[in-house]
Amino acid sequence: MKQNIHNIERVVRVVAGLGLIALAATGTVGWWGWLGVVPLATGAIGWCPPYAMFGFSTCKTKDA
Repeated sequence: MKQNIHNIERVVRVVAGLGLIALAATGTVGWWGWLGVVPLATGAIGWCPPYAMFGFSTCKTKDA
């Protein structure tokens, strides 16, 4: 799997995922807060399946 998420976006995804999980764990939001696992996982591995399916990438390309 080639990385298709830029490092800044990875940090944003991890922080958002942890925030949603924390809100769900404290009972502030409902069960849907556990969906924070998805941005947490994609941010941690640096690869997003929908980005790959549509040929989209937020990583900088290296010009030769």
